[in-house]
Amino acid sequence: MSDATVSLLVLAGCVGLFIWNRLSVSVVALLTALALYFTGLVTAAEAVGGFGDPVVVFIASLFVLSEGLESSGVTAWAGQQLIARAGTGRGRLLVALMGLSAVMAALVTPNGAAAALIPIVVVAARRSRQSTSQMLIPLAFAASAGALLVLSGSTVNVIVSDALDQATGERFGFFEFGLMGVPLVLATIGVALVAGRRLLPDRSPTSLPADYSAHIDTLVDHYSLDAGFFRLTVDAGSDVVGLRRDQVSVPDRVVLIGVQRADGLPADEADVLRVGDVVVVSGDSVGIANLVEDHALTVATTPLTRSTREALLGREVGVGEVVVRPRSRLIGEVVFAGVVRGGVTILGVRRLGKDRGGDHLSLAEGDSLLVHGPWPVVEALEADDDVLIVDNPELVRRQTVALGPKAWRAIVVLVATVALLASGVVPPAIAGLVGAAAMVITGVVGVAHAYRAVSWETVVLVGGLIPLSTAIASSGAADLVAGWVLQVIGDGGPRVVLAALFVLTLLLGQVVSNTATVLIVAPIAVAIAGESGVALAPVLMLVAVAGAASFLTPIATPANMMVMGPGGYTFSDYWKLGLATTLAWFAVAVLLIPVIWPT
Repeated sequence: MSDATVSLLVLAGCVGLFIWNRLSVSVVALLTALALYFTGLVTAAEAVGGFGDPVVVFIASLFVLSEGLESSGVTAWAGQQLIARAGTGRGRLLVALMGLSAVMAALVTPNGAAAALIPIVVVAARRSRQSTSQMLIPLAFAASAGALLVLSGSTVNVIVSDALDQATGERFGFFEFGLMGVPLVLATIGVALVAGRRLLPDRSPTSLPADYSAHIDTLVDHYSLDAGFFRLTVDAGSDVVGLRRDQVSVPDRVVLIGVQRADGLPADEADVLRVGDVVVVSGDSVGIANLVEDHALTVATTPLTRSTREALLGREVGVGEVVVRPRSRLIGEVVFAGVVRGGVTILGVRRLGKDRGGDHLSLAEGDSLLVHGPWPVVEALEADDDVLIVDNPELVRRQTVALGPKAWRAIVVLVATVALLASGVVPPAIAGLVGAAAMVITGVVGVAHAYRAVSWETVVLVGGLIPLSTAIASSGAADLVAGWVLQVIGDGGPRVVLAALFVLTLLLGQVVSNTATVLIVAPIAVAIAGESGVALAPVLMLVAVAGAASFLTPIATPANMMVMGPGGYTFSDYWKLGLATTLAWFAVAVLLIPVIWPT
């Protein structure tokens, strides 16, 4: 049995496992690399060499860059600005949402764009009284088109650019993909505008992502924060030192809620006040000013209420609502509104549906607390074993805070990375590493956060399938398949070659991830270009376009899957608009690519 035949058998087994869908795609990729080694098609160094390939390094770095933009609030801010300006008309809103999705996909990949924009689309649909099912599939399709605007928009672009470099010594330019990306984005939007209303379902899903646009107002009402409280520090010269809290004279319309010791513990009713204690009071601001002056106290913090929205929820600080878990170590601890614990201030306490923030309350299972503090401390409550957090702080922050504190640093890093990529001063992998390292060094993302941001499944998938791509080319399998394709299409000319490759890539891409599809098809496309006499650049650009045209099923791309639940879609809802969009892409690609890149 020839090496070419063995390569095709391994390829068939790989595709079969992908379609079977019982194993993780990364496991399939590893099994494929091992199969190639044990059949003697690649050496041990080649079997594992894909994981150190510059393409894999570049792809991993892009995940860190996109996470920096998302976590700093840049993507959420862009979405908020769009909703504020796009209005509520279906056409204008759909164009704005799809345009933003395309641009963001170029910056943070299609999956990142879809994840960031789904909550924003839900809010926009609610406010405009339109169905989310009319908006979300177009959003995902626009993200796929936007990935073709720049080199870093998709792993597919990186793979075909690297294939061109290996064959000819030249790469596609960073913005060169946009020569096809822009027409495809416009075609995708046009199809959705013209045919979307008829081809998409009009239904409401059973569950939707949370809308936090009115989050702070809801919490203010629920915890009765209209008055708030002052925290007053007892100074050395104060005449309240040595008094119990019930002995402290307070003006009318002022309530002394409690006292917190310097060590953080609440003072008992019989305890006397000491220097450094904090007195928590609420009520009339004039009366509190008199209290401060009469007793030589210092105002430590002022009230956080509805009128101080920016102080409650801003770039540096935020709020979180937590519930005391069963068997929590907090059970039995005494708290009251205004006490500081674990780096956060308790703004309110509720028990059995009643506001108890003004009482000294011994915590019990099921009590809910509203806390306020720096975002990192609030977000850390998700990992606290003693409480359950009600709303994801990161989602709250992304939807409600205009721009995160690190947003401008993230934007500067992105611009610098794009400049390196566009100039070609350094290879893409080095530019990506510079950008990822800068995101960490500037504090936009932490080291652990950066590791979590990388989709290791994608990294393993690409690294594991690079040996298959190598084997298909080196064993003669690519030439064999190229010969079959050319026999079928005959002497139809360059456009017929491109059309055949589009169909081949498209069909494989509906059941296998577009990354795996392009890794498999790229060496075949190189062989077809060589045997047919068609220039390689237009052939590989066609493969990139067809690889991104994954519109017929929800499993074709992660972005398609992400919108399935929020849009209330079924499996069969995708193919109608998907087929129309695919035909539009086919026409644009076959007509324009030979014009832009002469064949």
